[in-house]
Amino acid sequence: MRIQTLRERLRALGALPKHEHRVLRLWSLALPQTAGKRQIEHFLPATLRAELPAIEADLAALARLESQHPGEDGSARLLVKLGDGQMVETVLLPRDGVCVSTQIGCAVGCVFCMTGTTGLIRQVGSAEIVAQVALARGLRPVKKVVFMGMGEPAHNLDNVLEAIELLGTAGNIGHKNLVFSTVGDPRVFETLPKGPVKPALALSLHTTRADLRERLLPRAPRMTPDELVEAGEVYARATDYPIQYQWTLLDGINDTDEELDGIVRLLTGKYAILNMIPFNSVEGMPYQRPSWEKAADIARRLHRRGILTKLRQSAGQDVDGGCGQLRARAEKPVVRRNIPIVPVGS
Repeated sequence: MRIQTLRERLRALGALPKHEHRVLRLWSLALPQTAGKRQIEHFLPATLRAELPAIEADLAALARLESQHPGEDGSARLLVKLGDGQMVETVLLPRDGVCVSTQIGCAVGCVFCMTGTTGLIRQVGSAEIVAQVALARGLRPVKKVVFMGMGEPAHNLDNVLEAIELLGTAGNIGHKNLVFSTVGDPRVFETLPKGPVKPALALSLHTTRADLRERLLPRAPRMTPDELVEAGEVYARATDYPIQYQWTLLDGINDTDEELDGIVRLLTGKYAILNMIPFNSVEGMPYQRPSWEKAADIARRLHRRGILTKLRQSAGQDVDGGCGQLRARAEKPVVRRNIPIVPVGS
């Protein structure tokens, strides 16, 4: 379901914009439709009131909790069943955040990502995206939403932007606390500045070498690291939010002195934060995570050279919940590619 479809349903039942806003606000906040200062019998049209139970039931069916996997870091990975039985992963993050999925599977095919092993199965509708937030809010407070779960948001742009607009208005999420994550797509840089809600941007960099990036992200748009950072800088200055550059650390692949020099070259003077996340080991993949000591040393060396670097853990590693792993275990058989390791020097 798309949010626009829900809006049309409400309008067909006599809802005015104020009625529509109330229904969408309470749903996105995980509150019952009877909540609020004004009693519904004194506010909503009778035709809409009569249909509210059916509407609530349909909204609840968009995303149901299949299983929950708490992590020692305060996170919890949720396996969520959508209305057609397909599964996505939603992650409750420490400090009142939630990470949502925007696609089932993914077409980018990043060689270190479990989600990409199945290819793209289908898009997640805008209402299904918001339903993940509502589900999370039924479990704990949510003040930040990151579009960083399964899928590439730029490949489902209309649905993701529709969800962002609702969450940034009726959903009561601050605009800079909505984080759009992408491998880099020209459409993102063209479209996001024009919307009524301008989210923060996280760009998957992973390497400063164009040739290596093409092998690590084989079906990403052909933007070089230099072009990606240039476009990111324009957006950062326009919105006054720093770009979060994402870097999955792969032992012996993108943790070399050459890469550190490249990072300094690309990001010096930029309105940016570098988020380094050691690879979340996945059975059957040929990559390894560097030791925490090595990763910490890399972060310290970049700090000393003037690059704001945050070393992060991928939430839920202790429950083997790297993005796509819960779904892969639930969906049998798992489709796997024969994934060759990418040599750093080739």
